[in-house]
Amino acid sequence: MPDSRFYETLAPASVSELASLTGAELADAASGSRIITATAPLLRAAADAISFLLDRKHIADMQATAAGACFIAPANAETAPKGMAVLLTREPQAAYAKAAGRLHRPLRHKAGGPPVHPTAELEDGVILGHGVVVGPGARIGAGTEIGSCSVIGPGVCIGRDCVIGSNAVIGFALIGDRVRILSGAVIGEAGFGIAGSQGGALDIPQLGRVILQDGVTVGSCSCIDRGAWDDTVIGENTKIDNLVQIAHNCQIGRSCVIAGLVGLAGSVTVGDGAMFGGGAGVADHINIGPGARIAAASGVMRDIPAGETWCGAPARPIRTFMRETAWLTRSAAGKSETAKDKVG
Repeated sequence: MPDSRFYETLAPASVSELASLTGAELADAASGSRIITATAPLLRAAADAISFLLDRKHIADMQATAAGACFIAPANAETAPKGMAVLLTREPQAAYAKAAGRLHRPLRHKAGGPPVHPTAELEDGVILGHGVVVGPGARIGAGTEIGSCSVIGPGVCIGRDCVIGSNAVIGFALIGDRVRILSGAVIGEAGFGIAGSQGGALDIPQLGRVILQDGVTVGSCSCIDRGAWDDTVIGENTKIDNLVQIAHNCQIGRSCVIAGLVGLAGSVTVGDGAMFGGGAGVADHINIGPGARIAAASGVMRDIPAGETWCGAPARPIRTFMRETAWLTRSAAGKSETAKDKVG
């Protein structure tokens, strides 16, 4: 179930209602009366939840799931466990997105209320700049300073002795002690989850959180998206420069250093002590080992082992990159000399 500090769980729905909402067909009409209270990925789903199977590579997850209902393409219907309510659709992920929107809703700080909601808890020594908004149920620890015009969303927890710059926006987040978030940073907005459908691209509700552990620094105008379901996590003492994008479900280890203009796509895992040069980009679901180093402007398309240095686009081990560069330089020089001889 999504964290109740950040999400409202709406009224339950029957399987028949969800089938009607999404245009899915029940494989067994008798299962239509089953009551569903939540959406969840296959391995996180309980008996009162509905999930989806998009790809046959996740059939093992389907066999292990406890989900009471699932959106499945007709070609994969035989993979459903016995007793599961099966909703047949050619667009399982889009149907899941619609169901998630029906069952869950993000909490928002309604306009027109007091800037600091009466249910917010501020410990001694909290300093709020001009125009700061603090949402319902938010908690801010002693000694924390929040700059002018920043917005702290409902349920957000910020630890002690933190510094939040001006015009920062923080939602759906749990933040440790001594964290620095510089001006203009956005923490916890929706990740880029999109489902294709015949009606066009459809946003998938993002129901996770962001967790910033103690001592993290986030630079100006950087964005860290909340998870689609699981959390986006930034480990202790990791330092993030300006204009960095960290997408949903990323797991960043402790004491990492991420320079400006780096972009990490969804579900990237980074080990402790890894370092990223400016402008590096990492494709989704990549694993980067502890202590790895990625040179500036590199494009990482596959896993990087612990302790290695990679560079280039696509990125490869630095020795390979340097040999290739040297060969190209020699080849180009040789062709240039040949051209001069012909002219002479």
